[in-house]
Amino acid sequence: MVFKRLLGALGVGGPTVDTVLDPAPVRPGGTLTGQVHLVGGKADFDIEHITLELVARVEAEHEGGESEGVVAFDRFTVGGGFRLAEGERRSVPFSVTLPWETPVTELHGQSLGVVLGVRTELSVAGAKDKGDLDQLTVAPLPAQEAVLEALGGLGFGFRSADLEYGRIGGTGQRLPFYQEIELVPSPAYAQQLNEVELTFLAGPGGMEVVLEADKRGGFLSPGHDALTRFTVSHEGVGQQDWPSIVDGWLRQLVEHRASYGSPTGYGAPSGHGSPAAFAPGGHGPDGHHHDGHRSGPGMGTAVAAGAAGLAVGVVGGMVAGEVVDEVGDFFEGDEEEEG
Repeated sequence: MVFKRLLGALGVGGPTVDTVLDPAPVRPGGTLTGQVHLVGGKADFDIEHITLELVARVEAEHEGGESEGVVAFDRFTVGGGFRLAEGERRSVPFSVTLPWETPVTELHGQSLGVVLGVRTELSVAGAKDKGDLDQLTVAPLPAQEAVLEALGGLGFGFRSADLEYGRIGGTGQRLPFYQEIELVPSPAYAQQLNEVELTFLAGPGGMEVVLEADKRGGFLSPGHDALTRFTVSHEGVGQQDWPSIVDGWLRQLVEHRASYGSPTGYGAPSGHGSPAAFAPGGHGPDGHHHDGHRSGPGMGTAVAAGAAGLAVGVVGGMVAGEVVDEVGDFFEGDEEEEG
């Protein structure tokens, strides 16, 4: 999905830019590498800056309903300060660090339907042009993958994933949006929960895991979600009993939901541990999930995976064509939508 476009501000005869990302998936907080390939135009040009901008397709809620737009969430200057001769070919390598809260776009090589891109901007003689836009693939951190696989092992299924504009109260969130992964409950929790929404907020020292129950039936305040938050470390991921840890989180979520007045009774699901069993973190402060929160259909809409294991569900249930269409729409329609 690489666009080679003439530098629009300079018209025909300007230099062209083609950014190629290295193929290996990058992780949140990890290093993104690649090359910016430039081809000189029909005259010499002074390249002042080469800037990479990370962008995401994000859903926003407002009084009129829900809409989608493109949000830039980081920028890097990777080159500039040189003259590009007529017809000259030059490659500028780059290595930049992604924000820790960068959303995850795939699990085990299968797209989650979340669309990220890297936009290249050239600044030449005071004029700027967006250059091209390339799809960015982000794999989960080990702790994120461990949580997702534990949920799959407990019988939770993947429904959809999207990016929501807004902030989660009581957390250390830094980006202006967050990723929401919607899950279908396992049979053991189907009587207590209609849907679970999962958000990861990673940082250099660890990761916050936010779990939210659906609003179905009986909340004392219909606009207030039942939300629980836990903290885990990036260290020692392989030594943790994640099924027991995650099951403990889910029990607390059910208890928290009940405390908000749900008439549905609940019992402790059989199998894994207790809320006290998770050593890596603790239960944090509660808060409204974010301003005006209400979940919408994900990009690559509502790809149901049933109650199969999450990883298997993503691999087996994802409608690949649907996701490809969404990705194509994002890159082809980016300029019009942003405007």
